[in-house]
Amino acid sequence: MFYHIALYISLAIFVFGMTYKISNWFRRSIGFNAANISATDRVVTVIKGTLKTLLSAKIAILIRVFVLDIILQIRVLKESFIRWLMHMLIYFGFMMLFFMHAMDKFITQPIFPDYYSTLNPFLFLRDMFGLMVIIGICIAIVRRIILRAPKLKTGSMDVYAIFILTIIIFSGIFLESVKITSRSIFQEMVDEYSDLDVEEAQALEAFWVKNYGLVSSDLKGPFDDETLKTGAESHETNCASCHSSPRYALTGYAVAKVIKPFAGAFDRADMPVILWYIHFLSCFIGLAYLPFSKMFHIFASPISLLSNAVMDNKKSNPANIATRQILELDACTHCGTCSRRCSVRVAYFKNGNITVLPSEKMAFLKNYVANKKLSDDSLKTIQEGVYMCTNCDRCTVACPVGINLRELWQNVKEEMLQKGHSTPLVLSPLSFYRSIDLSELDPADYIKPLNNIREKIANACGYIEKSEKIITLSPINKELKLNTGQSYQANNYSCCFSCENCSTVCPVVRNYENPEEVLGMLPHQIMRSLDLGLKDLALGSKMLWDCVTCYQCQEHCPQGVKVTEVFYELKNMALKEASNL
Repeated sequence: MFYHIALYISLAIFVFGMTYKISNWFRRSIGFNAANISATDRVVTVIKGTLKTLLSAKIAILIRVFVLDIILQIRVLKESFIRWLMHMLIYFGFMMLFFMHAMDKFITQPIFPDYYSTLNPFLFLRDMFGLMVIIGICIAIVRRIILRAPKLKTGSMDVYAIFILTIIIFSGIFLESVKITSRSIFQEMVDEYSDLDVEEAQALEAFWVKNYGLVSSDLKGPFDDETLKTGAESHETNCASCHSSPRYALTGYAVAKVIKPFAGAFDRADMPVILWYIHFLSCFIGLAYLPFSKMFHIFASPISLLSNAVMDNKKSNPANIATRQILELDACTHCGTCSRRCSVRVAYFKNGNITVLPSEKMAFLKNYVANKKLSDDSLKTIQEGVYMCTNCDRCTVACPVGINLRELWQNVKEEMLQKGHSTPLVLSPLSFYRSIDLSELDPADYIKPLNNIREKIANACGYIEKSEKIITLSPINKELKLNTGQSYQANNYSCCFSCENCSTVCPVVRNYENPEEVLGMLPHQIMRSLDLGLKDLALGSKMLWDCVTCYQCQEHCPQGVKVTEVFYELKNMALKEASNL
């Protein structure tokens, strides 16, 4: 009765958790464009898109990805053989235990009518699958604790996953070994399934002590041949149809040999019952908590691989892309592959911000997307981690579950910018990547963060507005000093002779019919104002803040003036004054 109550409760929590997690894929969003799509529209679009894909030639792509990337885990194998071996042992060992043993009434028995868990080949296979999981767990522990795989961060979810698997497997093994040695378990089977007199029962018990690992308090060997012969006949008549030799139980029989001196004490302490409760409760707790844990990726990761294989960011419906990006947060296995490939990972060792690492950004973004209350420090931490991304795409290419990480970071950056979470880093290389996506952004959305950051700097430093074209971004009556050590290369601005080459090649300038009216001053004019010591003009032009840092001006300068470096230093000077940013 207690078993069934616990089972129904764990199943109810599991179903609720799965429903909640899957509903989040349609209710939550990343990016302003996705926020405007209703959950209903996203559900309908996913259903239509799925049916359309299954009825098209793309079904061949899905089959290929399912076999190579989901079943055989080729992506993981390319990255690391040890990690692939660990994953295959744990995943397939545990899944086979689940389907063959835990779900035996629904799967194994209908397929094999003569099935008994104590018969071969099922007895052997169960222990072999359990041994696979144990070896996989050992590899996982060695990688994390002893080898300390680079960029592999162990969180609470990782500890839980290893802990719950360990409890389930080892409690099952010890339960099996105690049952092998337990006389009380043997006696219950004899009383329930046979009709033997006392002499035949003792002969059968002697046979089991001799050949089946049973530890008896009443009978001690050696036994005479006649007794063993009688016991063998009783075994063939009453037990052989549902009991194979426990020697085929790879792990259980080995442990039974070890605990043999303590078998009597375990039996008197009712250890078989205690271990049975520990085993099934740990299984039910693991099942109930699965949707809320890292292990949920066993469902989300295959869907991520399949969806990314057939989706095109340029052609796919925006509703499906929005749904896929939330799904990808759950698909992340926190394996650290992306962090090992990240081109800016060295910044983590310098500033200590763990969200510089892509795998740690994924963990942080789950809280951000869930609209959980984040402290100012936490928000600044994730902002820095996201903004420092250089869009090199290495993480996306390496991800073993196919997450489009570059697109995810870009959407998060844009959402933070539009919400007003601007930081000085938006004035650096991020502007270049925003300019690449300019055709996909609303012009008002593109310029809004730039205006916001300029106004924040101006307000923070007590700057005064002169006109719509130029805002004074240098403190009043403060001398301009460009050789403050921010950038050595920026000090060669005096080499400029105003050939206008930098303005000619600038994509920002070319974007407008009348650039001076919009930007205030062009790149060559800013260089000239620096040479003349006109600090307000140099620091106040909109061009300075609209620069997308493409380095075209710097590359085409015949004098080798580091124009982009000069712009960087001018912006850094203004930001240094804005101490509250």
